[in-house]
Amino acid sequence: MLTDTHCHLDYERFDPDREAVIGRARDAGLGRILNPGLDLETSRAAVELAESHDLVFAAVGVQPNAAGVWDTEGEDTLRALARSPKVVAIGEIGLDYYWDKYPHDLQKRVFRWQLELAAALSLPVVIHNRDSDRDVVDMLLAWQAELAASNHPLAARPGVMHAFSAGESDARRVIAAGFSIGIAGPVTFKNAPELHALVAALPLESILIETDSPFLSPHPFRGKRNEPARVQLVAQAIADLKGLELSDVVRQTAANANRLFAWE
Repeated sequence: MLTDTHCHLDYERFDPDREAVIGRARDAGLGRILNPGLDLETSRAAVELAESHDLVFAAVGVQPNAAGVWDTEGEDTLRALARSPKVVAIGEIGLDYYWDKYPHDLQKRVFRWQLELAAALSLPVVIHNRDSDRDVVDMLLAWQAELAASNHPLAARPGVMHAFSAGESDARRVIAAGFSIGIAGPVTFKNAPELHALVAALPLESILIETDSPFLSPHPFRGKRNEPARVQLVAQAIADLKGLELSDVVRQTAANANRLFAWE
């Protein structure tokens, strides 16, 4: 069973043919799709979409590029949305120093509150990280250490680093703390030797496959709107890099996703 552990089917780019896109995903063998929110509005849309499609699940959260909308009312809204039985994670959350829309201390404060919410609800986190490797990794490792110290069950499955772009050293640090590594379309690009080397070196048991649709479309669809059905191209690229059969990668990454999101 193929899984797409990160896509944004609620985006308006899917408005003309969303049902057809989900149908193509099902026809391609996908059994689970995770749709994370980026802010309160998209988190609400993700939940509504998940509640109306059996193979779609939701994560709810406020991404760092939306940190400016954060307030007490937002906290209450997010907590209420997370009560849906189709919500399996808090995300996408994290830090973004590339776009740098908001002060780093505000981004960290919003990030920390959502990590605490995830712990309170025993939901893993879906992490957004752009040009903020050190701070994201340090905050995540500190949070996971707190979970472990209190024997929290989430300590063994704390979350996933979405569309991982940091180096092997950081990857191994977060894997050692129980985090998964999300691999998306760029693994199919010929001009991504560092990512190829990283994927070849990492244990398959720590890898999740994703599309980040409508973005990051894999080769040979690069530059076009992405969709979940193309996650098989990501799985095939991983299989090629690791010298495995596609079926082995599909089976193991599905098991990894089941373990993390408990959506069996």
